[in-house]
Amino acid sequence: MKRFAKILCVLALCLLVRGIASAEDGFKPIFDGKTLQGWDGDPKLWSVEDGAITGRTTLENPAKHNTFLIWRGGRPADFVLKFEYRMPDAGFCNSGMQYRSVEAPASAGRWIVGGYQADMDGDNNYTGILYEERGRGIIALRGQKVAVGVDHRPKVVEQFADAKELGKTIKKGEWNKYEVIAQGNHLIHKINGKVMVDITDNDAEQRRSKGVLAIQVHAGPPMKVQYRNIELKETGKPEAAK
Repeated sequence: MKRFAKILCVLALCLLVRGIASAEDGFKPIFDGKTLQGWDGDPKLWSVEDGAITGRTTLENPAKHNTFLIWRGGRPADFVLKFEYRMPDAGFCNSGMQYRSVEAPASAGRWIVGGYQADMDGDNNYTGILYEERGRGIIALRGQKVAVGVDHRPKVVEQFADAKELGKTIKKGEWNKYEVIAQGNHLIHKINGKVMVDITDNDAEQRRSKGVLAIQVHAGPPMKVQYRNIELKETGKPEAAK
């Protein structure tokens, strides 16, 4: 019993230290690990399982279109966002974290979002890329440093790493650490500490400087995706949700 008590004390201390470190670094959790409080999405598709936000579609309960779980806590502009994700089941899986995004008009349906997306898929073909949902499409593939011009077109200015080699650092079916950095028109995605893409968006007409965060479940065959330890550090002046 004494040994068990010591283990509990060590675990509690580790959690306390982690919480203090996060607070000192300026990060705040935006998912409580137990409920979907502060998040809004189709309750038929979203739940909390094993301490993780879980999006799941089945043959009996499919997603008729790409749908999103939207964070209602604000519209971050400049920030660092950290989270862990996994796609535990074999087969089709396609998801992503939307940021600086906007909700589609009510006429298009509920829980539909467009904007920058830190992408991921079960086969790691697109994991780490920047995709703009309902917008300019693929902006940067893995290993690319890209500048988007006023003509709305992305231009690769440097291939700083091999896409396949970066893909080998992503653990298929397991938890991976994702980081999104958005500072002005400069956007960076990292997975497990490795830079995946580096974008400078000079397209003043179509780029976005702030917007909602949202998690995607993709239309198509049955899939499951999970997110946990979601932490946000706003580095500019935060704006309240409208």
